[in-house]
Amino acid sequence: MSNGSSVETLFTSETVSFGERFQASEQFDRVFSEGMALVERSATYLDGEGRLESKGLPSQITVLYATESMRLTTRLLELASWLLIRRALKEGEITAEEAETKRARVKLQTLGRPAHTKGFSELPQGLRDLIDASFQLHDRIVQLDRAMLPVAADGQSSTALNPVASQLDTLERAFAGRRAAAR
Repeated sequence: MSNGSSVETLFTSETVSFGERFQASEQFDRVFSEGMALVERSATYLDGEGRLESKGLPSQITVLYATESMRLTTRLLELASWLLIRRALKEGEITAEEAETKRARVKLQTLGRPAHTKGFSELPQGLRDLIDASFQLHDRIVQLDRAMLPVAADGQSSTALNPVASQLDTLERAFAGRRAAAR
């Protein structure tokens, strides 16, 4: 049957790269624009309204304000770096290898969420809103980053660039071995 073989060829000929498709999509452009707008909005707030609001805070909250605004800035710089690397790759300004080398230097750290920190509710609402928005963007980019890991020759995502994924893969293999031994 020639119909069966053409369907078989259709499904086995090539693996589709989510990363390549996503980077070429309008969705990437929206995430990029949203991310850069958040960076700009945060900088404007911290240099203007936020600076004024921080002057009237009690001293222990002033320290928390300084800490959280520094964490916000660091998180946004990491996210902006990731977005700029992906855009440079999309525009053909760098190769995939260069992008992965640069990406390896970006630390998409999951710092503790400050909402449970003593005094967080006393911070100005503007700063709290920016912190929340930055974590929402962070979560989206971490998910995209995982989905965009390079595909190895065997069709598996490379976990070498993502230590958490590597650890999860190790745990999954360990438990799979135990399940097989229990049978």
